[in-house]
Amino acid sequence: MPNRREFLRNVAGASAGMLFLGHGLNATGSYPQAGAGVKRREVMVGNRRVKTVDVHAHVSVPEAVELLRGTPLERRPGNPPNNYDDKGITPARLQKMDEEGIDIQALSINSYWYSAERDLASRLVNLQNEKLAALCATHPDRFVAFASVALQFPELAAQQLEEGMKRWGLRGAAIGGTVPGGEELASTKYDPFWAKAEELQALIFVHPQDSQNATGIRNRVLGSGALGNVIGNPLETTIFLSHMIFEGTLDRFPNLKICAAHGGGYLGSYADRMDHGCLVFPEQCKVKIKKKPSEYMKQLYYDAIVFTPEALRHLIAVSGVNQIGMGTDYPFPWTTTPVEEVFAATGLSDADRTAILGGTMCKLLKIPA
Repeated sequence: MPNRREFLRNVAGASAGMLFLGHGLNATGSYPQAGAGVKRREVMVGNRRVKTVDVHAHVSVPEAVELLRGTPLERRPGNPPNNYDDKGITPARLQKMDEEGIDIQALSINSYWYSAERDLASRLVNLQNEKLAALCATHPDRFVAFASVALQFPELAAQQLEEGMKRWGLRGAAIGGTVPGGEELASTKYDPFWAKAEELQALIFVHPQDSQNATGIRNRVLGSGALGNVIGNPLETTIFLSHMIFEGTLDRFPNLKICAAHGGGYLGSYADRMDHGCLVFPEQCKVKIKKKPSEYMKQLYYDAIVFTPEALRHLIAVSGVNQIGMGTDYPFPWTTTPVEEVFAATGLSDADRTAILGGTMCKLLKIPA
């Protein structure tokens, strides 16, 4: 993988086709001081201003704390940190977006309510979706949002998705990759939700949750290195996507639009092994799927949080450039140079860069270009 110096050199070379208006890289390759009165950074591809979209940006609803007081979920809603107040989005969040060249964030709440009973889950989801809609309304040119759904009740989740989109103007749903104690989400039990998502052409953003327990690796990732996150999160996503492929869910719902966090986990790094598994162990492949397993990579979507030009090049090679959108994982600092990373990737045309920076997600999230 390229080191930091190589990465910056790639950025400098790629920037020949890119112009920043307002806040951008200065002559030394560093950023102007934050808070120095810099304007909103605008990203250009060639001579054309492009709209940039961050598909992976977290938010929380402070009002959920009071709703959950005295329930088993009482301690859950405080992560990530609250980033808006009673007047809407905080200036610090907008400033960060302006600095990084992010025009629009698609907000999502990490699912922590899948163990809740039906009434509490319903009230929490209703509250969160209403607040998400109100939050986006404070800055309609900067934010859209994914609905919360109670996926442990698939029929209810389908109703919540439809209400979230039709009543509140939300653009799809954010879900976790597992439901505690339940079947894999590729089980036909969850078909009512997948069917509704396909019917509504909703983008379903999948983000891991409680991955150490969901993957069964909790005792193996103790110690140094944040391994519960570094290994656990992409592993949970990999397992989820693999089941969606091998259980035939993506065949039953071929127009389903799923966007997987963190570049889809490990799936793209070793996708060809999937193609050989059923050849070597045919008795273990009980569902006959319509395509080679690796080919399903090209009907899924991914954020671009893969960190290096080579990793992004490989993800593009296995999935196609039009399946990838930019992400930041805000407010967690997994990347603070999302635009630079797109320009640092080699072999991309202006159309390719425009697609990753925001073109694809504008289409999926129904954002005017």
